[in-house]
Amino acid sequence: MTSSRDLKGQLDVMLLAVIASGERYGYAIIRSLQQRSNGRFAMKEGTVYPALHRLEDAGLVMSRLEPVDGRQRRVYELTGPGRASLVEQRAAWDDYAASVTAVLGLST
Repeated sequence: MTSSRDLKGQLDVMLLAVIASGERYGYAIIRSLQQRSNGRFAMKEGTVYPALHRLEDAGLVMSRLEPVDGRQRRVYELTGPGRASLVEQRAAWDDYAASVTAVLGLST
């Protein structure tokens, strides 16, 4: 399991990527992060929810309340600027990963 400290700078883009694959409520986002990382990113609610609020405040995601079994569930989806940010951040990550790979001598 990876700590939130280890993910500093990566959590936002991972949340955007998860939400880009379909709108989700908070707990489903947490589960998806864990599943998509084969258990490596088992994030706590106290880490993910503040990040979701930060992304919403930045206009990258939006949320709405949906009634489920007599309760309200907050569902998140990407905005246009969120999609653009994800494209930009994926490109930056690809460039960074390629550079690290080259320095480590793992290039083919």
